[in-house]
Amino acid sequence: MSTLVVGFAGLTHLGLISSVAAASKGFRTLGYADDPPLVNAISQGIFPILEPNLPETFTKYRDRLTFTADLNDLSVCDIVTIALDVVTNDQGQSDLTLVRNMIDRVLSVLRKEALLVVLCQVPPGFTRSIPLDTQRLFYQVETLVFGNAIERATTPERIILGQADRHQPIPGILAEFLGAFGCPILPMRYESAELAKISINMCLIASVSVANMMAELCSHLGADWTEIVPALRLDKRIGPHAYLKPGLGISGGNLERDVENVCHLAGITGCEVGVAHAWMTDSRYRKEWPLRQLHHAVLSHNPRARIAILGLAYKENTASTKNSPALALIAELATRALWAYDPSVTMEPGIFPQLTTVADAWTACRGADVIVIMTPWPEFARLEPARLAAEMAGRVVIDPYRMLDPETCHKAGLRHLVLGAGSFT
Repeated sequence: MSTLVVGFAGLTHLGLISSVAAASKGFRTLGYADDPPLVNAISQGIFPILEPNLPETFTKYRDRLTFTADLNDLSVCDIVTIALDVVTNDQGQSDLTLVRNMIDRVLSVLRKEALLVVLCQVPPGFTRSIPLDTQRLFYQVETLVFGNAIERATTPERIILGQADRHQPIPGILAEFLGAFGCPILPMRYESAELAKISINMCLIASVSVANMMAELCSHLGADWTEIVPALRLDKRIGPHAYLKPGLGISGGNLERDVENVCHLAGITGCEVGVAHAWMTDSRYRKEWPLRQLHHAVLSHNPRARIAILGLAYKENTASTKNSPALALIAELATRALWAYDPSVTMEPGIFPQLTTVADAWTACRGADVIVIMTPWPEFARLEPARLAAEMAGRVVIDPYRMLDPETCHKAGLRHLVLGAGSFT
């Protein structure tokens, strides 16, 4: 095991995952948060987040992990990484106050030879403004993906590293730490690295927008998007890993934040980014797809229909509801009685008075006139269409992510509405 001690300041999603990933690579790892109850809970393996394989990985490398609420403990670290989640508002605008405050606190205890790495997503120019010798200051692009964070953190495809001068060699201790992840390291100037993360997300948004647009055309033209996708993946200009699955717009906060960042930077520089504004307009339109289907297929002739909503999280394998399409749908159905189930999300009473949350999917579906699957949780793919048909009062299933097999639904007598194809009836 390495003798290096690496520290992570911040034990929100990013910091906790990064700490466990560092320990998995053989490093003594210290996680800090100015929150004694949180530190105590994490030390006992009680986590504030849901991530597949986090408990198992934590347990396996527990002997290398220390968590503390004492800022001075970071003074033993060779490298300290600022790893707070960046707070965003409903417009996708970032609030970096907590990040700046954490940097100030860490600088007050950082020992003379130690390095500081900023892992939070920050705008171009942020890292260079930090009052620290640039030979000791670095920016690393985070790779956090909710629901797949441990895999992404332990086996990254590449590490993007910002430094004052990209031609300068990476300090030995940082090279040792990053080298343990066994992937290419791409050094570049601070500003390029800060903009690289935004660029990656812009490409993802473009892919999502194209997939959604073409999938909708399929549903009107008798085509099926799932038949087209293999042809795109075999095109070298697009590739096998392209993001081609249609969905309900952009959610989760991070992608929206980067569109806001691009628009803000365009306002400063005078660049034309009308396409970025169009992406968000398109995203709002996609989020309304389930509502349009609901009105057309059910509410237009049965305004008192009992509606079951499966899934409240913005995506599977997370408890986050940031900009969730499900919550947007519920807000639009303020006068309707709704029954909902999500395996991880617990709604606070009173937020949606018309909403009743239940303990399992079958309870939500029983007696429903229509089922709307709003989060692609794997367990929803195991629902049996024949049993759904027997339990429901109606016959409509709105399934944007195609969690259920269309042919099986058809045989069960269900009207199955999916993204990217016409109605399966």
